[in-house]
Amino acid sequence: MSDPEAEQAVVIDFLKKLLGPDVSEQRTHISVILLGRNTVWKLKRAVKLPYVDFSTAGARLDDCDREVALNRRTAATLYHGVRRVTRAGDGRLALDGEGALVDAAVEMARFPSDALLDRMAARGDLTAAVISRLALVVADFHQNANSVVDRNAGGRIGRVIDGNARLLRTSDVLDPEEVARYCADCDVAYERFSGMLDRRGEAGAVIRGHGDLHLQNICMWRGEPTLFDCLEFDDELATIDRLYDLAFLLMDLWRRELRSHANLALNRYLDRIDDESALPLLPFLMSIRAAVRAHVAAGQAQADDRKAREARDCLSLARRLLEPVAPKLVAIGGFSGSGKSTVAAAIAHDVGQAPGARILGSDRIRKAMLGVAPDQKLPQEAYRADVTSRVYQEICERAGSVLRSGHGVVAEATFSTPVERSRIEQVASASSYDFRGVWLDAAGELLASRVSRRTGDVSDADVSVLAVQLRKGAGEIGWPKVEASGDALDVSKRVAGLLCRSA
Repeated sequence: MSDPEAEQAVVIDFLKKLLGPDVSEQRTHISVILLGRNTVWKLKRAVKLPYVDFSTAGARLDDCDREVALNRRTAATLYHGVRRVTRAGDGRLALDGEGALVDAAVEMARFPSDALLDRMAARGDLTAAVISRLALVVADFHQNANSVVDRNAGGRIGRVIDGNARLLRTSDVLDPEEVARYCADCDVAYERFSGMLDRRGEAGAVIRGHGDLHLQNICMWRGEPTLFDCLEFDDELATIDRLYDLAFLLMDLWRRELRSHANLALNRYLDRIDDESALPLLPFLMSIRAAVRAHVAAGQAQADDRKAREARDCLSLARRLLEPVAPKLVAIGGFSGSGKSTVAAAIAHDVGQAPGARILGSDRIRKAMLGVAPDQKLPQEAYRADVTSRVYQEICERAGSVLRSGHGVVAEATFSTPVERSRIEQVASASSYDFRGVWLDAAGELLASRVSRRTGDVSDADVSVLAVQLRKGAGEIGWPKVEASGDALDVSKRVAGLLCRSA
C-alpha cells in the first residue's frame, strides 16, 4: 500500500531543488509552504482529516484551483496560479508535464514576513492610516462578494457555537467551569440574536467571505493592505454573515489591546456599508471568534506554554465580550481646530460595548449626504444653514437609533448653539440613556493656526469659517469644558478621565 505522505516528501524535495538555495519550509496542519527568494509554493498536505480529505493528488489539485480562484478576489497579483507536478514514463518529476498527476502547488509571489500585519502590530507599526485603508478594502470586498439569500443564517452561527462548545470541552488546558459558563452565556446570546441573523440572511447579508480574516492573513503588498489565505476548503464554513467575517479582524485587534484600531476599523467599514442597525451583533460575533481562537490555540498547546496562555486569554475574552454594557451617548463639541475628531477617535473604544461607539461626525455625514468622498472639498453652498440643520438632524436620528439598539455613540460636531446642544442631549434623555457632553476650549489664535495647517482633512473649515464661529460665539455652554490647547494625546486623556469620573 502506498504512503501518500512519503510520496509527497519526494515531491517536496523536487520543488525545493527548483526553488534554488536558501529555501525555507513551513508547515500547518493541512499545508506545506516552500519559500524561495522570490517565489512561494504552497502544497496541500497528503492527509485525510475529519474536515478535509487531501489524500489524493486530484483532491489536492482541485483545492489548489479553488484557493487561487478565491484569493484572487482580494490578492490577484499575489497569486500567480496553480502548478501541476507530473511524473513521466521514466519516473522523472516535472512541472506541468505530460505525465500522470502526482501533486499540485499554488504559486505565489514572495513578500517579506515583516509585511504581515500581525508582525506590524507586534512592532507597533500598525498605523491608523493602514487600518482606515484596510477597513475600506474589507468593505469593498464584502460589497463585491457573492451573496446568498439564507433564511436560516442564524443556524449557520448556531453550528459554529456547537462546534466551539464541543472542542472547548475536550481541551485539557482550559478550566471546565469557565468553559461551561461561557457555553451557557453564548447559548443565551444566541437565543437573543438568531432571529436578527435570520433576517439579515434573508436580506442578503450572507456572503462567500474570507472566513479567516485575522492579522496573520493580511499583508502590505505593493503599498496596499491585502487579504490573502482565505478559508478555501469549505464553502459552508466561509459562507457567513459579512459582520461575522469582519468580527475576526475586530476581535484580533481587540485581543492585542489595539482597541482604538478596532474601533477605527469598525467606523470606516460602516462609513462604506450601512450596517448600523446590526451593531448589537458585534460583541456576540467577536465572542464566537475569540472562542474559535481559544480552542485552536488549546489544540496546539501540548508542548507550547504560550499557546496554552493564548487559549485561556481568548476564552476569558470571549466571556467578557458577552457581558452587558449599558449604551451611552457622548457628544464632543468645539470650534474648528479644537481637535474634536481626534478626541472622538481616541475615546470611542471605551464607550459602550466592544468594539466601542459608532462615531457620528458632522463632516463625514455632510459629505455622505451630498454624495462626495470624505477628502473631497465641498462648495460653499453645502454649508448653508438649511444643509447644516439637516446634518444635525441626521446625527440625532442615527444616534437615537444606535442607542435604542443597545450600542454606544460618540457624536462629534461643532455644537456651537444652545439649540444644537439641547437636541443631542434630548436624544439620550428621551429614552433615559446616559449622556455626557464635552466642550473643547482653546484660544482663537491657536485654533486659527491649527486650521491653517490642515492637509487632507475631512473638515473643509478654513480660517474664514473659524472667524465666523468665533464672532458668533457659542452662547452659554453647560457642558464641562476641557482645555484643548495641549498635545492631542493629553487632551484625549483629560476627556477620557472626565468621562470616567462622571460615569
